[in-house]
Formats: sequence, C-alpha cells, structure tokens
Amino acid sequence: MSWRHDVSYLFGGAFLANAVPHLVNGVSGNPFQSPFAHPPGEGLSSALVNVLWGFANLAAGYSLLARVGTFELRRWRHVAAAGAGALAMSVMAALAFGRFHGGA
Repeated sequence: MSWRHDVSYLFGGAFLANAVPHLVNGVSGNPFQSPFAHPPGEGLSSALVNVLWGFANLAAGYSLLARVGTFELRRWRHVAAAGAGALAMSVMAALAFGRFHGGA
C-alpha cells in the first residue's frame, strides 16, 4: 500500500466522522452549524442543509475509502489510518462546536 492510500484513508475517515453530526441533527430536524451558514461554521443551517451536507460527506468518505486502493477492514493499517482521521475530525469538531452547545 502506498502512502497516498494512507492519506486517502485518513481523509476518508475524517469525512465519515464529519457526516455523523450533520446527519443526526438534520434527520432530527434540528438546525446545526455548517459551512453554508452565516457566518460559516458559527451560524445555524436548516435541517435540510445538514442532511444534504452529511450525505455529501458520506459520499466523499466512501469515495476515499472504497474507491482508492483496496481498503480492507481486516488490515490494521487501513483501519488505523481511517480511525486516525475520524478521531482527528471528532476532536476538532468537539473543540470547535463545544462552545456553542455547552461542551469542551
């Protein structure tokens, strides 16, 4: 596996992790921060915008994991790269959005 695959899996995991809060809030009918809000990342976007943004993140994550190289769940290196990306995105989201929702 080349280093480019590692980078792809890292970003794939980050996109999948970013899809979760947008989809959960969107499907629940709750407004949530998105890049399309005013100001970006601070204002609230509608539930529909968050569902669409969440699905865009799912598509990007799928593309980076399933369409680049041969991602295998049984290979620790593949899972570690995707997991590191998911963890990094999750920590950044917790720090960035925690101030709006009473967290970190």
